[in-house]
Parts: sequence; structure tokens; C-alpha cells
Amino acid sequence: MTITLNKESRSTAVVSIERYFKDELDEKIGNIRAAALLNFFLEEIGPSIYNQAVADVQERLIHRVTEVDIECHENEFGYWIKRPKR
Repeated sequence: MTITLNKESRSTAVVSIERYFKDELDEKIGNIRAAALLNFFLEEIGPSIYNQAVADVQERLIHRVTEVDIECHENEFGYWIKRPKR
């Protein structure tokens, strides 16, 4: 699965990479090099981040599903308990 960013996110990410190089490394990186670096990270590291996110969601869903019986439990045969005595 190829990880892609929408146009706005991609543009923002490239600007962020350029700023990081300027502010943190005191180096200038051009727009094309920043975009190439972003492509590298998306292709090389992106799948690891994606897989971890999927695993995290799966764990949360499994936890929620195992609690469905608690959240959705309804007491049975409650008519006589709720009904006032005569």
C-alpha cells in the first residue's frame, strides 16, 4: 500500500521540512530536495508508522468488543422486580 498525502498536507510537510533544515540544522534545503526527502520517508518509514497505527486501532477495537456484553447487558426477567407489590 502506497502512503500518499493530499496536496495541502504534502505542501505543508515540504514547507515544514524546509523550515526544520533552516531552523534546526542551519542549512538551506530546496523545495525539490525537501519533497524528495518527504517521498523517501513516506516510502521507507511510512509503512512502519501505518502498521503501528493499525495495530493500535485493532487493539482498541478488540478491547471495546470484549466489553460489548458489559455495555449492552440488560437484566432479564425484571418485570416482577420493577412492578409495585399489591
